[in-house]
Amino acid sequence: MKRLIKILALILVAVLAVCAVAGCSGKKTEKSSEKDSKKTIDYLVLVNKNHKLPDDWEENVVLKEAENRYGEKYLVEEKTLENFLALQKELADEGIIIELDSTYRSVAEQQKLWDDWTVEYGEDYVKKYVAVPGYSEHHTGLAIDICIEKDGKRINDNDEMIAEEEIFEEIHKHLADHGFILRYIKNGVAITGYDYEPWHFRYVGVDAAKEIAEKKITFEEYVGHLKAGK
Repeated sequence: MKRLIKILALILVAVLAVCAVAGCSGKKTEKSSEKDSKKTIDYLVLVNKNHKLPDDWEENVVLKEAENRYGEKYLVEEKTLENFLALQKELADEGIIIELDSTYRSVAEQQKLWDDWTVEYGEDYVKKYVAVPGYSEHHTGLAIDICIEKDGKRINDNDEMIAEEEIFEEIHKHLADHGFILRYIKNGVAITGYDYEPWHFRYVGVDAAKEIAEKKITFEEYVGHLKAGK
C-alpha cells in the first residue's frame, strides 16, 4: 500500500509539474491579470469643450513616467511617449531641441491650473488657453505641450513660443510621421474652441495624423467625417 501511495504521489507531482510548465493552473500573475484587465483605448477619442473624458478612461489608460532635460517628471500614455521620443531624436538630429513641458493632468490638477492662471492672467485669457476640468485633452495622456530650447535658453512662455514661427514650422513638418497632429491650428478657433497653439500636439496614430495633415483639417472635422462615414 505504501508503495502504491508513493507511486501515486510521484505521478501527482509529475502532473503538477507539467501543468505548471504548460500553464494549466488557470491562475495569472498579478501583473498579467492587471495588464489583461486593461481595455484597448481609443486613440481617436475626442475630448474638447463639448466632449467630456470617458468615465472609464483613466482606469484603462497605461501611463509611463518620463523626465525631461530639466529634471521635471511627467506621465504620458505609453505609445504617445514612445513616439514623442522618436520625434524628439529626429528633430535633435536637425539641431532643434524640444522637451516635454506639460502632459497628463488629473481633473484636480486641471482645476488648480485654471484657478492659478485666472489669478495671474485673468479669466478671459484662461478661457482661451485652459480647458474646463474634465474637458481637457491632457486628461487622456495623449496630449503633450512642448517647450523649445534656443541658444541655450528654455522657451516655454506662450507668447514667446508663438513668436518662434520658423522653428515651429519645421517641427510641425515632422509630426505626422510620428502619429502626432497640431491640435489647435491657425484659424481653427471656431471649430476647436481654442486659439492657435503651436506647442500642443496630440497623438492619434500615423495613418490618421497623415490624413489630417494632408487635408489640413481639425481633429473635430476628422472625427466628424469618420462618424458620417465619409
